[in-house]
Amino acid sequence: MEDGTGPDLRAQLERRRALALWVAREIMPHEPRMRAWFVKRRIAPDVVDELMQDAYCRVAMLDTVDHIDCPHAYFFSICRNLLARRLKRQQIAPFEAISEIESYRDSGTPSPEEQVAARMAFDRVRALLAQLPERCRRIVELRKIEGWSQKEIAAHMGMTEKAVEKQVWSGVRAIRAGWDQLEREPDGHQAGRRAV
Repeated sequence: MEDGTGPDLRAQLERRRALALWVAREIMPHEPRMRAWFVKRRIAPDVVDELMQDAYCRVAMLDTVDHIDCPHAYFFSICRNLLARRLKRQQIAPFEAISEIESYRDSGTPSPEEQVAARMAFDRVRALLAQLPERCRRIVELRKIEGWSQKEIAAHMGMTEKAVEKQVWSGVRAIRAGWDQLEREPDGHQAGRRAV
C-alpha cells in the first residue's frame, strides 16, 4: 500500500465508520416511530421493510452528514418522499397526500409536467389549509406536515391528546371535502374562494 492508496483508503474507511456510528446514534432510535408512521398509513409490512431499507441506503450513500441539523427530520423526509414516489407509481389518488404534502420538493428530477401538477396540488392544499381556523390549521400542520405525534402537540399547545385528535380529524375532513369540491368544479382552481 505504498502507492498512495493506503492513507486514502484509511480515511475513507474512517468516514464510513463515523457515518455508521452517526446512523446508529442519530437515526436508528427513530426507526420504530417511522415504522409506526407507515403502519398508520396502512402500508404493508413487506413494503415498510423495503422503504426502510431504501431510506438507510440513501443515508449510507452520503459523503458527509455535516449539513444535517435535525437527523430524525431528515430521515423522516427521506422515508416520506420514498412513500410518495411509490404511491405515485401505483397511481394512488393524489390527495391521500396531506401527509405527503412536501413530496413536491423531492430531490429527484420529475418532468416539467409532474413539477407543475405537484406544485398545483401543493398550492391547493395550502389554500385549503389556510381556510381552517388558526388553531386547527396549526395542529394539522404540526401533525400532518411536520410529523409531530398527538402527544407532542398536546404538550406543546397545552391541550389534551383527545382535543388534538379531534382538531386533526376536523381539519383533514374539511380539507378533503374542499379538495373533493374542487375536483368536481370545471375550473378546479378556486381553492381560495370556496371549499372549506
